[in-house]
Amino acid sequence: MIPRYTRPEMARIWEPENRFRIWLEIETLACEAQAELGVIPKEVIPVIREKGNFDIARIDAIELEVKHDVIAFLTSVAEFVGPEARFIHQGMTSSDVLDTCLSMQMVQAADELLTDLDMVLDSIRARAMEHKDTVCMGRSHGIHAEPVTFGLKLASWYAEMKRNRVRLAAARETIATGAISGAVGTFANIDPFVEEYVCGKMGLKPEPVSTQVIPRDRHAEYFCTLAVIASSMERIAIEIRHLQRTEVLEAEEFFSKGQKGSSAMPHKRNPILSENLTGQARYVRSLCIPALENVALWHERDISHSSVERYIAPDATVALDFSLRRLNGLIKNLVVYPENMIRNLNQMKGLVFSQKILLDLTQAGVSREDAYRLVQKNAMKVWQEGKDFLTELLADPEVFGALGEARIRESFDLKYHLKHVDTIFKRVFGE
Repeated sequence: MIPRYTRPEMARIWEPENRFRIWLEIETLACEAQAELGVIPKEVIPVIREKGNFDIARIDAIELEVKHDVIAFLTSVAEFVGPEARFIHQGMTSSDVLDTCLSMQMVQAADELLTDLDMVLDSIRARAMEHKDTVCMGRSHGIHAEPVTFGLKLASWYAEMKRNRVRLAAARETIATGAISGAVGTFANIDPFVEEYVCGKMGLKPEPVSTQVIPRDRHAEYFCTLAVIASSMERIAIEIRHLQRTEVLEAEEFFSKGQKGSSAMPHKRNPILSENLTGQARYVRSLCIPALENVALWHERDISHSSVERYIAPDATVALDFSLRRLNGLIKNLVVYPENMIRNLNQMKGLVFSQKILLDLTQAGVSREDAYRLVQKNAMKVWQEGKDFLTELLADPEVFGALGEARIRESFDLKYHLKHVDTIFKRVFGE
């Protein structure tokens, strides 16, 4: 995490204060459950609850000596609690604390990301309604294809981000598990009731088989979901980058007063936000690889997953959180140029209506092979000689003979291509 791309709300989740506070709550709840079972005296619970605390600097100092973070934490807590601290961590192992805490942090991060996605969805929806009927050029392979509307582009982004919200909500559910099962996960020295009690109080589900650690397929699903969201984010960013190219200029990132585009060229207005989002997406995607590799651990546990998770859990969530907020602002403030969209649509002098002519010819009795030959022959004159497509079709005796002037001209009506926009919008946004 670096400050440039970090929002405090997400960073707080991964700071030592929050982590150790969760550890303390796990240990305290476990003591409460043990007291209900009669394993430890009930009268120690108010003491542990009231006096329980920690000192981060002290934990760091102890860890330098003992080389174990949970032992260092427990030692610091004991210095606050006093003699009653001997009842803390009874029957538990370090992974009970570490894994249950990590699940809580990932749930907290998911909640922030779900809020981000809701903001993005609201912004995309508003712009889609604004530009539902704003005609622009649809492209395939980067080449003019057939007319669409800018609202349809936005509707596509909305539908994809809505799927991503469903994915993230499911990943949140998958990761919301805790484990208080002791060494190798057999509950030999701790009753399963303790796990049920702690998880219930923390809003988690008990892990069915923890083997001492929570299985890392859950974490892999979570990080891969973040990677999918990042990829969707990049798809939007790349489209905006293309649309802002000087020779296209159908949409443009908002350029604020006083903003500078280049240290060398004062005229520049660069798509820096979209390019930044592309870079952020590359980074988030890269973090799902170690998450997948963490799934395969030795026997009931090892800690080969531990060090990498200390990186990727904060980094992936912080980067995606920042990126979604940036994407939201980019979409809300995006400058759209409908006149340039029409200019570009007309650039190919009617070629974008070629499929309608092809279909009309087949419906008029011309074989598909001959119809394709006739349309392509006239289309190549536009490409190679700068001719006007409608003019060439009207002058072609075979095309004219099959369709007549009125039907040829009807095929150049934009309304034909856009007649089902409302249907698509109802599918995406509802009535």
